[in-house]
Amino acid sequence: MSSSAELDSPGTEGHDLELQITKEQAPLERPQNLFHEILFVAVLCSSQLMAQAGLGQGIVPLYTIGNSFGIHNPGELSWFPAAFSLTVGTFILIAGRFGDLYGHKKFVIGGFAWFGLWSLLAGFSVYSNAIFFDCCRAFQGIGAAFLLPNSIAILGRAYKPGLRKAIIFSLFGATAPAGFVVAGAFSSLLAKFAWWPWAYWILAIVLLLYAVLAVVVIPYTPPPVLDNSESTFTRVDGLGSITGVSGLVLINFAWNQAPVVGWSNPYTYILLIVGFIFMGLFAFVEMRIAKFPLVPLDAMSADIGFLLTCIVFGWASYSVWIYYFWQFLQELRHVSPLLASAQFTPVVVSGLCAAMATGFLLGRVSGSVIMFISLCFFTVGLILLATAPVDQTYWAQTFVSLIIMPWGMDMSFPAATLLLSNAMPKEHQGVAASLVNTLVNYSISIALGIAGTIEGHVNDGGRDLLKGYRGAWYLGIGLSGSGAIIAVIFGLDTWRKSKRIVEHSSEEKES
Repeated sequence: MSSSAELDSPGTEGHDLELQITKEQAPLERPQNLFHEILFVAVLCSSQLMAQAGLGQGIVPLYTIGNSFGIHNPGELSWFPAAFSLTVGTFILIAGRFGDLYGHKKFVIGGFAWFGLWSLLAGFSVYSNAIFFDCCRAFQGIGAAFLLPNSIAILGRAYKPGLRKAIIFSLFGATAPAGFVVAGAFSSLLAKFAWWPWAYWILAIVLLLYAVLAVVVIPYTPPPVLDNSESTFTRVDGLGSITGVSGLVLINFAWNQAPVVGWSNPYTYILLIVGFIFMGLFAFVEMRIAKFPLVPLDAMSADIGFLLTCIVFGWASYSVWIYYFWQFLQELRHVSPLLASAQFTPVVVSGLCAAMATGFLLGRVSGSVIMFISLCFFTVGLILLATAPVDQTYWAQTFVSLIIMPWGMDMSFPAATLLLSNAMPKEHQGVAASLVNTLVNYSISIALGIAGTIEGHVNDGGRDLLKGYRGAWYLGIGLSGSGAIIAVIFGLDTWRKSKRIVEHSSEEKES
């Protein structure tokens, strides 16, 4: 297990931990042909692109889809994006473990195919009801859950620590805003000029094509040689999987259902209590019972805990920003979904610039500094939007918020995934990717549920939408601001430990 100073200390030669891990990893043979390598990276980065497209398809045409089902309640509408993020965040850890044990490539291919199947069925839910649509959204999320950690794990095993790996991981993060924008634009166009289900049917076709491409361009990813004396249930930590998934689903369901039925409904808080009990059992299983725990605590360090905590606060605030950004434009400024998609496009360019800048900074600046900067961007972006008047021009606070917010996303995600990839041995690359993606997607879903509860309590029964939206944004500001404080503590702790190591080294030389 690495020390805090090793993980976070910058240097011209890269992190000390990276040099240490390089000796332990047996990287995959990456494509040597440039064209093949471009395809290889593009297909794997498309897993993030498609995951964010899936999220965007639940947010941008929210009211169009809701109207087709006769749904107008904000709490019920929030399930369209929340159901997707719930299963992405819940099943990622299991997905990463399966990839580590049985080979990552097959789960990338299966993830694309599964995601495509349920996207197809989500389109056909127009002939059914909103409950079936929510179920399809949840099953879509399982496909994305298998895609994300296994794609990152393949990249983590194919590239040694260094500038090339940093840039590729940054590109992976940069596809997130692009996926959301592309999905939003096409969903809006199809909803306006054709029919909203076509967005899901086209997504299904694209995903199935990616599954075929993955077969061709991704090299074979050999799983480790397993001891046949252990059962599959033991190796995948079946007991931990059952308790962990149960706890995550129940807690998430309770928070997102509360805005619909209210906290006074007994089953809401009962499910929440039972969910926390399951999470307690999960922690006990991981620490005392599991022979192959889902979360390898022996490979964790205090720095990893700091990094993951910063990710939780940052991306939770992002989910509140983006969900209510679209409500603000469509409900209060009366902007069409198509025009709103056009107004959202600056995040693509800004996100790409942020990702590239992060790729170059990662070997030169400590992780705590990058996290602090990213959380400051999250906070400022939310403040600008929360204080924007309804009748203000788009080019004032709204546009600036759109430019700033991707820097929070595309600095924090690549930094966390790269640092964890370098900090974990090759047999835990899937788990390393899973930890970040689990917390990103689960925090998105949970934050939407909490924000929906706040909105419902301050919007005067739906008569003051702006007050409700701002209440949710103030929650986001509190989350990102708390994350920034944690990043400062993280940095000070790292500096103190680094100073102690230097002093100890000097004393040894003198003696």
